[in-house]
Amino acid sequence: MKRRTFLKAGAGATAATALAAPAVAQGKIEWNLPTSFPKNAPGVGTNVTNFADTVAAMSDGRLTFKVYGGGELVPPFAVEDAVQQGNVPVGHNPPYYAAGKNPALHWFTAVPFGMTSTEHYAWLRYGGGQELWDEIYAQRNLKPFYSGNSNTQSGGWFKSEINSLDDLKGLNMRIAGLGGEMYRKLGVNAVLMPPPEIFQALQSGAIDAAEWVGPFLDQAFGLQKITKNCYLPAYNEPAAALAIVFNQDAWDELSPDLQAICRAAALAASQDALAQFDYFNTQALASLKAEGVVFRTFPDDVVTAMRGAWEEVRDELTGQHEDVAKVRESYDAFLEQAVAYSEAMNIPLLQGRS
Repeated sequence: MKRRTFLKAGAGATAATALAAPAVAQGKIEWNLPTSFPKNAPGVGTNVTNFADTVAAMSDGRLTFKVYGGGELVPPFAVEDAVQQGNVPVGHNPPYYAAGKNPALHWFTAVPFGMTSTEHYAWLRYGGGQELWDEIYAQRNLKPFYSGNSNTQSGGWFKSEINSLDDLKGLNMRIAGLGGEMYRKLGVNAVLMPPPEIFQALQSGAIDAAEWVGPFLDQAFGLQKITKNCYLPAYNEPAAALAIVFNQDAWDELSPDLQAICRAAALAASQDALAQFDYFNTQALASLKAEGVVFRTFPDDVVTAMRGAWEEVRDELTGQHEDVAKVRESYDAFLEQAVAYSEAMNIPLLQGRS
């Protein structure tokens, strides 16, 4: 990909000037930015619009993004393909939506029985996770930035109660990530579909259960109107990270100050997402209870079976993919330390507080 492929010259620039002048001197840059989600969806959609608004404000309009919701410009699960191919300079998605390219991408979003949102960000920032992420994305000429996390998720909305492993067998369930592979080993038909299709599929009977995010987004998508059975928490996906992903050539076009602005805007968007999910999940949990939703926990034997199935999936992928083995070594090393810390500090605090 040649330099300046992505730049948009100012209205007064001639063709010759546009080719010869430095990026910023050409005038304002406007780039398309597709996301995998409806752009107005709480939490996930507002994550990318917050990023775009912050960049525009901090750059005084020198760099702006036109945000497109999932399916408006590219399919929801093809955002990173479009960025890699140079069809768009930047995109927004959870990395595991592109895990067909490399299964190690799951660890940069979420894996079953994995890290909390704060643990995950700590690993990315200080535990070597970002360096591994950069290395793996460089294979596809991409540059990723963490932009937020959903915090603790819901285990799913089920039309019937789950009282034993037998109740899972044969269910059609919308679920993303390696949680789907975990459930398949327990006899579930795991189905991945774009978020806007979940309500209709659950309502029509095409699926029997759906895992989306958590109370905040689940309520916004109306899942409580179809079934009142919601299971907590999501062992399949404790928390899920979001990312702003640039085409490396496009990133290299930006001046150092615009690159710094984009980094800062991604960080600001990540902090807003964490606060947004934490606050509005508490509000939604209370209002969903008022609507008659019954929040249940999975039986102990089901949780034990989930863990066993996850370990099988994890070990199979580790043996098949060098990148998975490398990322898992780093991830698991910090997870072990995080669990020990949480058992000593966070869990006793939460138990004592309640």
